[in-house]
Amino acid sequence: MKPGKPEERKSIQGQLIQGVVHGTSCTMSKTFYVTTPIYYVNDKPHIGHAYTTIACDALARFKRLDGYRVKFLTGTDEHGQKIAKAAKDQGIEPIALCDQNSKRFRDLTGALNATNDDFIRTTEARHITACQDLWRRLEAAGQIELKKYKGWYAVRDEAFYDDAELTKGPKGELLAPTGAPVEQVEEENFFFRLSAWQDKLLAFYEANPDFIAPKSRFNEIYSFVKGGLNDLSISRTTFNWGVPVPGNDRHVMYVWIDALTNYMTALGYPETGGDYDTFWPEALHVIGKDIVRFHCVYWPAFLMAAGLNPPKRIYAHGWWTIEGQKMSKSLGNAVDPHAIIAKFGLDQYRYFMLRDKTFGGDGDFSEATVANRINGELANELGNLAQRGLGFIAKSLGGVLPAPGPLNGEDETILASCHGLLGQVREEIDDLAFEKAIDAIWTVVRAGNVYVDRQAPWTLKKTDPPRMNTVLYVMAEVTRHLALVMQPFVPASAAKMLDQLGVAADARTFAHLGPANALKGGVTLPTPTPVFPRWQAPKA
Repeated sequence: MKPGKPEERKSIQGQLIQGVVHGTSCTMSKTFYVTTPIYYVNDKPHIGHAYTTIACDALARFKRLDGYRVKFLTGTDEHGQKIAKAAKDQGIEPIALCDQNSKRFRDLTGALNATNDDFIRTTEARHITACQDLWRRLEAAGQIELKKYKGWYAVRDEAFYDDAELTKGPKGELLAPTGAPVEQVEEENFFFRLSAWQDKLLAFYEANPDFIAPKSRFNEIYSFVKGGLNDLSISRTTFNWGVPVPGNDRHVMYVWIDALTNYMTALGYPETGGDYDTFWPEALHVIGKDIVRFHCVYWPAFLMAAGLNPPKRIYAHGWWTIEGQKMSKSLGNAVDPHAIIAKFGLDQYRYFMLRDKTFGGDGDFSEATVANRINGELANELGNLAQRGLGFIAKSLGGVLPAPGPLNGEDETILASCHGLLGQVREEIDDLAFEKAIDAIWTVVRAGNVYVDRQAPWTLKKTDPPRMNTVLYVMAEVTRHLALVMQPFVPASAAKMLDQLGVAADARTFAHLGPANALKGGVTLPTPTPVFPRWQAPKA
């Protein structure tokens, strides 16, 4: 088993993703590579980390179900002064701190039912090899020089700032734009000739307007680069917790040239061919908006300077606030995703995170809003639609799915909306508009409930049993389509819905949407149980 590869899932949904789709992926011509940022191991995971992982997992699942060969990467960032200082404060070695906290992030992927193909740590030997190769490429291209530097450095951000970017805090202390305290650093460092890449970066952005998304982040980065770039210090000598600079062990690499390289390390770089050639041209980095400069300015400049191609696209999502305040260690308001999962359920939590706000914008997290989404949409609408049809079949027909009779106009309309759903959802997913993708699905969910109310199979049971059979069959077929397209968002719950419809594990990809793979009448279905029960607050 490859390092960091998740254990095989035991559910039928997991068998589909790990077995059927992966097992045939060698014949797939379409590829997709999605990465989370590698999470910094100076603290425990919170819902912001979980948000990015859930989003990337939904993308990876969607693309696999849509016939793509997929690579999905996450992991941990483990070098830098901040880690060295945190370990020293705790009286332990840096690697011990990294081992402890990296495991927390790895465990979170399991708790989220994430289907990542790899989990990378920047302390791994394969990664050190990749970083040093990139450094040598930059050096050979004349992009690195050694000179003395004096400037402002924020340990918390692992970033340097110019005088013009600093502000004064309440006590007159100097602060970075992020609010992090800065200190003046003077040392001999290696520098990357970033200033030489201003015009080339602007030309690259103009030629690739979809490289940075959403558009607000593109505009932010374009404006920043147009304002002028200074050469970038890319080594440190005041601590040694980092990747050694090749040929000069007194220096360790700046944490961001180290961290960013992880995306190529996981594809086998510096070896060409194989995964690197297959997946790198389709690389999508999903990141938080606080690290957009590192990914959208430094990273493409490093790569182009080294004679390598930048990733295909970078998408910077917004932040979750807690009752209007940004989550922070100092405020002590970070929300533990494990606690939310334990309280509300995993799929319910996944659904809320992807449903409740625009992916590129900020949103406010509250438990009351989670409960409202569960009860208002999952239980009352999708869960109710599935249970009404399957429950009626179980109660009135002994669990045998009826064969349909002639379809009328309303039957054909609701089925046509199901058959045309994938194209709408695909378009929104490709734009990382998760909430709009779910909106498109919910148009059919709500139309399905209106269809049931209008057809009233409970009345048809007495007045027109053949017509009742057709209505119940159509309800089951609508539920099948909805369950198939909901798999990326609520995988375990969608699997349960498909189980209750008797859909085989190898009939759950998007290729099975549409009338050609419709349910067969006369099949005895399993006894249905509610997939999305209403949530009630525990009694005090």
